[in-house]
This record gives sequence, C-alpha cells and structure tokens, in this order.
Amino acid sequence: MPASAGLDHIQQHLLPLRQQLLAHPLYSRIDSLPALRTFMQHHVFAVWDFMSLLKTLQQRLCCVNVPWLPPVNGQAARLINEIVLGEESDEDGQGSYASHYDLYHRAMIACGADTGPIDRFGRLLQGGLSVDAALGEAELPASVRQFVAHTFQILATGNLAAIAAAFTFGREDLLPAVFQRIVDELNVESSGGLDQFQFYLQRHIQLDGDHHGPMAGQLVEMLCGHDPAQWQAAERAAISSLQARLVLWDGMLAAIEK
Repeated sequence: MPASAGLDHIQQHLLPLRQQLLAHPLYSRIDSLPALRTFMQHHVFAVWDFMSLLKTLQQRLCCVNVPWLPPVNGQAARLINEIVLGEESDEDGQGSYASHYDLYHRAMIACGADTGPIDRFGRLLQGGLSVDAALGEAELPASVRQFVAHTFQILATGNLAAIAAAFTFGREDLLPAVFQRIVDELNVESSGGLDQFQFYLQRHIQLDGDHHGPMAGQLVEMLCGHDPAQWQAAERAAISSLQARLVLWDGMLAAIEK
C-alpha cells in the first residue's frame, strides 16, 4: 500500500482507543491539587519512557559511536535528530535549556508532587540495574510497571517500524484540551504553583502539534515503505501502546479515588 495510506489505516484503527483515552473518567477526577499531584507522580513515567523510545530510534538511525560512519538514511537521521534536539534540550523558560523530562520533574517539585518513586527508579538504573529489575525494586504501582515493561518489550523486538509506531502513536497528544483548562483553574487556586507545569504543557503541545508529530509520522512512513509486514508490525505496536496507556490511566484513576 502507499505509505500515506498505511499511516491513515493505522490512525483509523486507533480511533476507538484514542476516544477511550480522551474521554477517560480520569480527567473529571482531577479536580484538586492533590489529585493532579497523583496524576503527575504516575504520568512522569510516561514522559521518561517516551525518551527511551526516542533515543533508541536515534541510536539505530544515526551513528552515535566512534569511529563515526555516515547514516544509511540521511532523511531519517535528520528527522530523528531534530526531534531529539527539542525533546532533550528545549528552552526551559529561564534562559537555559532542559529536557522535557527535566521540565516535568521541576514542575512536580514546584507543585509539591512526590518525585520519590521516579527518583528512586532513576537511582536504581544509574546503579546498574536493568529496567525490569529497577521496576521491581522501586516499589511502583502495578499500572506503571506494566506500562514501562510494555515499552521495553517493543524495544526488545528491535523492529524499527514497531518502535517508531509506538513513539508516534503513543505520544503525549493524548491529553485532551480539557486537561489544559483543569490545570489553568488549579493554577489560579494554587497562586501560581503550577506555572512550571503550564510551561511544560505549552512547550510540549507547540512542538508536538506543529513539528514533532508530523515528523514522527514521516518516520513511520519511511521505515515501513511499501512492506505490508512492516505496516502490520507498526499497527500492532501502535494498538498495544494505546492499550498500555489505558492501563496506566486506569491505575491513575484508582490511585486518585483511594
């Protein structure tokens, strides 16, 4: 099938799952600062997880070793490097640069969200534990463990089309417009305690909607080409990624309702 038709086909098949996520009852329960803090404590793992997908694509599509060798596909290398530039070293609103993960982490601290679980997980990884081992040791919610484990199962396949599809279709544009309004209202109530989170959301929406989303779609088209097997692998990864996101959303809702 033509590459553009393949992308449209996946997007059509994802519509029911996307609608479930965008209309999830979770959003109606984020009605207080404590509820938002709980959301962020879980959601930060999706922000971190997203970078692991991105950096895997960069490793596979570009040369990150010495001695350097030219990339096989210059266009793919350009696309992924441009996405990495924004996601790993974006403007931080304070005259410097930071990854979107760091922007999110700063926002958590500013609003009083618990960074203990994600910090503990990071320390375990820095100490040499595998992702699977760190997920077990860090005492994380089951939904978080399942979500991150799913991503690393896709990475373990080594299939670039599947990895690119998980990256493209499991992206952060799954937060509906109502979420921004909720944050705006809570920020007024907290006297600006969510200023940094608002900045993160604005930067992420601007980059994803205008630049990174379309670039990621081009990357999927490029990697799948006219190969039906690759398009099938991409579709399976996209569907399972949104299903994993639903599990994460359900876990957040359960935690807020405790």
